[in-house]
Amino acid sequence: MKIHHLRSATFLIEHGEHFILIDPMLGKKGSQPPFSVIRAKAQKNPTVELPSNADALLEKVTHTLLTHSQTFGIKALQHGDHLDAAGESFLTRRNIPVATPQKDKAYLEKYGINVAWGIENWQTIDFLGGRLTAIPAQHGHGWIHKVMANGVGFFLELPGAPSIYISGDTVLTDDVKRALNELKPDITVVAAGQAQMDVGQPLLMSTNEVMEFIRLSPGKVIANHMEALNHCSIDRKTLRESLEAYNLSNKVAIPADGETLEY
Repeated sequence: MKIHHLRSATFLIEHGEHFILIDPMLGKKGSQPPFSVIRAKAQKNPTVELPSNADALLEKVTHTLLTHSQTFGIKALQHGDHLDAAGESFLTRRNIPVATPQKDKAYLEKYGINVAWGIENWQTIDFLGGRLTAIPAQHGHGWIHKVMANGVGFFLELPGAPSIYISGDTVLTDDVKRALNELKPDITVVAAGQAQMDVGQPLLMSTNEVMEFIRLSPGKVIANHMEALNHCSIDRKTLRESLEAYNLSNKVAIPADGETLEY
């Protein structure tokens, strides 16, 4: 299995003939508004371009996993850092089959996206000769997670490949711990950027929660969702320093944009 990291939460899983795209934010640098203007520098998103190898990798995409997209069915509130206009265009133009939370299925189909699988929390479906399980995600601490309209993480098991748990946008919950302790993924992917809007508590795990997630992970960990969005306060350097302080550096990969990891 190869993991091709593109930018923020967007990456591809390559295994055999399958190229599975995760959360396509494919627009040009600055194509979306700032997600914070008080707590962070009011910089348009994404703050970096896609890497130079993105186009070649995207040409190979066969399937897509969307951890979350809609908020109350309002287009203006769509989670553009996981599915932006360019990502939508890519999916519809190529008619890529998509797996996503069941609650997002009708919303995405309204915009012409081929939702082949709508999955309920903790449901396991047959997927590409293996299995795919949706793990509940809580998108923030306190009241704001209800406004953010929670999505899911995905636990993916493909024949002949290491199992992988993609946390999605979540804080550390009992469901997340259950996934780590019971499903025992070989690889975990954690959203580590500690995103925060101008109101409410952080939308992702705090540093202490990320360290606990890593400690609980049975195997290797990939940290993403950093250095591409203006409301994410944790960068790669800061995360590396925390990993060193917690003696967890050897367990974690922090890929650069465009980097490929092989397992």
